[in-house]
Amino acid sequence: MSGAVPAQGGGASQGDFFVCDFFAAVPKHDLATMEHPLFSLSTRPDRRILEYTHNGTDIRITPSVKGRATIFDADILIFCISQLMAAINAGKPTSRHLTLTAHDLLLATGRETSGDGYRRLRDAFERLVGTRITTNIVTGEAETTSGFGLIEAWEIVRQSRAGRMVRVSVTLSEWLYRAVLSKSVLTLNRDYFSLRRPLERRMYELARKHCGRQPVWRVSVGTLLKKSGSTSPRRVFRAMLRDIIARDGLPDYSASEVPGDLIEIRPREVIERPDRAPQISTQAMDQARSLAPGMDVYALQADWLGVWTASGQPALRSPDKAFLGWVKKHHGG
Repeated sequence: MSGAVPAQGGGASQGDFFVCDFFAAVPKHDLATMEHPLFSLSTRPDRRILEYTHNGTDIRITPSVKGRATIFDADILIFCISQLMAAINAGKPTSRHLTLTAHDLLLATGRETSGDGYRRLRDAFERLVGTRITTNIVTGEAETTSGFGLIEAWEIVRQSRAGRMVRVSVTLSEWLYRAVLSKSVLTLNRDYFSLRRPLERRMYELARKHCGRQPVWRVSVGTLLKKSGSTSPRRVFRAMLRDIIARDGLPDYSASEVPGDLIEIRPREVIERPDRAPQISTQAMDQARSLAPGMDVYALQADWLGVWTASGQPALRSPDKAFLGWVKKHHGG
């Protein structure tokens, strides 16, 4: 990609822009939007105001006339977060003002690159900038009650002769950018983008956030209904969960229904190789929290296990020391 082209009136000079050019960047999503139902699961324009409270977190989501941003619109944020994290890990400077190529975004998120694909991308930008969040969610070390858009601004900075967007500038909210700088993010399986059912996507996000590589995450149907953001009646929601369980298509995780109106979600690798994966002690997990404050230690454990698997699953004399050494090297401070 060539150099950044600044947006007109976006409040940032050309030097302030970060150019998205990390091809095949590892997909990353921020913890707060994985934890809380900021995005609509509806395939129709959702213009209802959502108020959500859970464990001390208060959220009010106000859509524009275009409707609330959907879970598929969040792909744009995932792409931006992934690019920023790739730059941070490479020691490069970043900014919340990004310049990206629309075609790269469509390919990276498994979308069509037809004219219709560009039109839907434009609609997604408009829903993201129009959806307003008021919340006290902590990002990094700051807890403030504030209102903001999921993105602050966007602009087409170059079009093709046919009128399709070629290059786009995006300004992320300070809230989201602060989450990226504090590395409050999790890695996603690339197959996430192939999930076409909104609830399946949301189930994967919640499993990734809450389960990590724990042997099991057990949650009530009622709590899952609340955290998913679904507006379906409980009996309908339960039937949808059963369909997802029967399809067994969640990347990395397997779900089952257990007595007590509960759902159990287990990492597939723990099910398939419980004796081979290195076990990390509770004490080491506590030390990891100190080494990487603000980060999800179960996500770190999952990432480290991925590195261990990719390196041929070598025998480890002390899995705790190996894990903590990796955390300190890559995430310490």
